[in-house]
Amino acid sequence: MSAPVKKESDTMTDLDQLCINTIRTLTLDAVQKAESGHPGLPLGAAPMAYVLWTKFLRHNPKNPKWENRDRFLLSAGHGSMLLYSLLYLTGYDLPFENSSDFASGVRKPQAILRMF
Repeated sequence: MSAPVKKESDTMTDLDQLCINTIRTLTLDAVQKAESGHPGLPLGAAPMAYVLWTKFLRHNPKNPKWENRDRFLLSAGHGSMLLYSLLYLTGYDLPFENSSDFASGVRKPQAILRMF
């Protein structure tokens, strides 16, 4: 006999859902403002990325070059707003006012990753 399968709603708190929706909203706003990019990957991957980023990865926004930190690689360029949103919301020193520049290519994902 197998164990009962837990539904996402059984393990997610209201705060978790608010955080996921905030990632989605920031992404939509930035893509809209930049008039560039596609929000599909960040919208769909927000729950997975939120759980991975907040529950499993070891990182420190106050010391982003900490040698023992985990690395998060996102190879889909059109989903880079997901990474930007995660960095911003978890306290890294990134001004979100420039998120439309990031989405339109002024700030390339590689440049952001080199900072960390």
